[in-house]
Amino acid sequence: MLSLRDKRDCCGCGACAQRCPAKCIRMTEDAEGFRYPVADADACTGCGLCERICPGLHPSAPHDPLRLFAARNRDEAARAAGSSGGVFSLLARRTLREGGVVFGAAFVPTWGGVSHRRAEKEEELQPLLKSKYVQSDTDGCYAEAAALLREGRRVLFSGTPCQIAGLHAFLRGERPERLLTVECLCHGVPSPAVWRRYTEETAGGRRILGVDFRDKSRSGWRRYDFTVRTDGGERRVPAREDLYMRAFLAELTLRPSCYACPFKSGRSGSDITLADFWNIRNVLPAFDDDRGASLVLLNTPQGVRHFEEADAECRPLPWDDRVRGRNGGFLERVEPHPRREEFFRELPRAASVTELLKRTVKPTPGQRLVRKFRRLIAR
Repeated sequence: MLSLRDKRDCCGCGACAQRCPAKCIRMTEDAEGFRYPVADADACTGCGLCERICPGLHPSAPHDPLRLFAARNRDEAARAAGSSGGVFSLLARRTLREGGVVFGAAFVPTWGGVSHRRAEKEEELQPLLKSKYVQSDTDGCYAEAAALLREGRRVLFSGTPCQIAGLHAFLRGERPERLLTVECLCHGVPSPAVWRRYTEETAGGRRILGVDFRDKSRSGWRRYDFTVRTDGGERRVPAREDLYMRAFLAELTLRPSCYACPFKSGRSGSDITLADFWNIRNVLPAFDDDRGASLVLLNTPQGVRHFEEADAECRPLPWDDRVRGRNGGFLERVEPHPRREEFFRELPRAASVTELLKRTVKPTPGQRLVRKFRRLIAR
C-alpha cells in the first residue's frame, strides 16, 4: 500500500490514483491546499503498483536536449494570445488538424482553480493557452489519453515536468508514436488553496470573467501585467507588484516537492520543453521585439520531427551557459522562502490571505542582494 513518508517525495501528479487497479486511492487536499494520494487500506489488494510506477520515487536519468531553438509563431495574433512565442498553439493546432486531441491546463468555470482538460476543436483550445500559476489537477486525464491512443488517435499532452512524468508512469514506459508530450519549463507550482482565497478577496464578491497572469498587451512581454476581469471592472497591475505573483516568484507558496524536484535536467521524459527565452536580447538581439519568444528544447526524435513540421520562425542555438542564462529552471531547483513554514502554519486561521501575504512575502536582505546580483548579470 502507498505510504507517503515525506511530502517532498510526492509531486501530486495523480498517476497512482489513476492507475490503481482496485481504485482505492483518492487525491486529497491537505492543510496547505496541495493534493496527495490517500489509500483505503480495506480496499487495497497490496499489489504495489502505485509505488512501482511513482515517478518521484523512480526518476529517469538526466539528459541534454538533442536540438535547441529560439522560436516564435509567424501568426502575430496567435503569438499575442500566448505567454511567450506562441509555439504551443502551433503544435496544438497541427494536432487538431490531424484529428488529434490536445490536453492542457485550463481554469475551472469559477476561476478558483485549474484543471487539465481535452480539446478536440479549435474553439476548445483557447482555455489551454497561456500560463496558469496554480497547480492543476489531472483527474482522469492520463486514463483518457491512454484510451484515445488505443483508438489510434493522436494525442498532444502538455503540462509541468512532473505531470509529463506522471503520464509516462501511467503508461508504464510505453511511448506510442501517436503521443507527443510537451512540458513547460517550471519554476514551481503554487497552492490552489492560496489561489482560491486570493481570487475571492481580489474579486470582492464580483463575478470573475477572466484571469491573465502574463498580460503583455499593455507593457510588453518582459514587463507583463497580472489582470483580473470581473463584472465590476478590471484590475490590472504590473505582475511584480501583485502580492500573489510576488509570493510565487519569492518561492513562498510552492509545493514541498518543488524544492526537491526530481524532474530537472530533462528527467521528465518530455518530447519538447517550452520556456520563455528571457535571455534572448543577450544572445539573439535581432530576434527580440518584446512581444514574446520561446526557448524550445527538442529532447527526442519525436519532438524534433513535430517541431520541424510546425513551421515556426526559429533560429538554432547551442546548449551553453549563455543560452540558459535566466532559464536556470531546467537545471536548478528553487530554494524555499525562509518564512514558508510560518506562512502555511498561519494560513488556515488567517482572516485575510492578502494581509498574510503582505506580512510574509517581503524579501529578506539576503534575498534582495541575490536578486540584485541576478539582475546585474542578466543585463
